[in-house]
Amino acid sequence: MTAAREAFGAEFVGADGFLNSPTYGLPPRFLVDALHDCIGSWQAGTMDVPVFDGYVRDGRAGYAALTGLPVESVLMGATVSGVLGLVAAAIPDGSRAVTLPGEFTSTTFPFAAQASRGVTVTELPADELVSAAADFDVVVASLVQSANGAVLDMDTLRRTVAGTDTLTVIDITQALGWKAVDVSWVDVTAAAVYKWLLAPRGTAWMSLSERIIGAVTPHAANWYAGEDPWQTIYGLPLRLAADARRFDISPTWFSALGSGLTLPWLASLDRGEVESHALGLANRLRSELELPPQDSAIVSLPIADAADKLKQAGIRASVRAGAVRVGFHLYNNDNDLDRLVDTLAG
Repeated sequence: MTAAREAFGAEFVGADGFLNSPTYGLPPRFLVDALHDCIGSWQAGTMDVPVFDGYVRDGRAGYAALTGLPVESVLMGATVSGVLGLVAAAIPDGSRAVTLPGEFTSTTFPFAAQASRGVTVTELPADELVSAAADFDVVVASLVQSANGAVLDMDTLRRTVAGTDTLTVIDITQALGWKAVDVSWVDVTAAAVYKWLLAPRGTAWMSLSERIIGAVTPHAANWYAGEDPWQTIYGLPLRLAADARRFDISPTWFSALGSGLTLPWLASLDRGEVESHALGLANRLRSELELPPQDSAIVSLPIADAADKLKQAGIRASVRAGAVRVGFHLYNNDNDLDRLVDTLAG
């Protein structure tokens, strides 16, 4: 069995040579052990379904802690596109949205799909987007780009939209977990948990500011969105939670379990230390390969035969937008970096 690597007080199996966190993160051993126990109780027919409520509560609190947002503003969905679809459906007819070229489509497609209502989505380069944001009704973009790791200038964007009616919708999936973020001022944030948040796929969290939450319709209203879910299983009238929980979907059990363990754990760490660790490795790689500086844990490698070299060396990465994409998380170390550099040089 592959030896476990310890990082920030947790153990990770398979971390050696794993540079694919932008695709999916590695689970800490404490999560895997909990999942095994849960699957065992499921197999035995002794699983207690209400126990997942505690994991949902802890995952929601963990997201709030990682983002600096009120827990009452946080809702649970399954995918980023699913939760952003609620927001896209809520913006007024004829709204003008702006995004980045090459943006991840789960972020933009929900808004582009509103074209029949006169909603338009314009692509602008990052520097133009942040300077012209106030000219649009909605800004929808990722804090960190999936394809190449480019980081949005949030400070300038905040100054540009301050005091305006422009709605800010920021996908933080490729940032939250490795990057210390300040999104307390953002109207809508969303993140899937299966990448840098290290949980199983099947849960996404979203926050809604006070000025947008009232405009959003709970199109997927269900028993779990009730003030007391176990008392809203049957019958009318509609009786939903007063806060953002009224947009919750029924939890995907094992993903909710993972989210309830990994998000509070990540929130308990020194986020500056985690970010410094990830950026230290990524920026050293950029220096070794003479790539432009960029404070991102994601590095795009414009090297023609990089994918084949990495595969032959057993280094796990991905190909996005025509280039090999690697990512450095808290469980990566100098050995991973040295192995990658030596492989590319060879």
